[in-house]
Amino acid sequence: MNDNGKIVTALLAGLAAGAVLGIIFAPDKGSETREKLNESLTDLGEAIKERAEEQFDQLNDFKDKIVSAVKSKLGRAESAIDEEIEEHA
Repeated sequence: MNDNGKIVTALLAGLAAGAVLGIIFAPDKGSETREKLNESLTDLGEAIKERAEEQFDQLNDFKDKIVSAVKSKLGRAESAIDEEIEEHA
């Protein structure tokens, strides 16, 4: 995981912990506290899902670049081999 990913993960964890602590120590009824906690956890789940999707997209982009680079190098190698064969034929 790169530094930006670590920072975002730590930020999300801190936000979640703060939200949970705020809700737990708030002077609300138990049902209201549970509802707020549920909403906070839902928001956290959505944030994690979005972050995972971003990382997946970055991984796919990286894979596409690697595949393209390998294909390009194979094409050049094939051309070089064909030229060598023609020279020695």
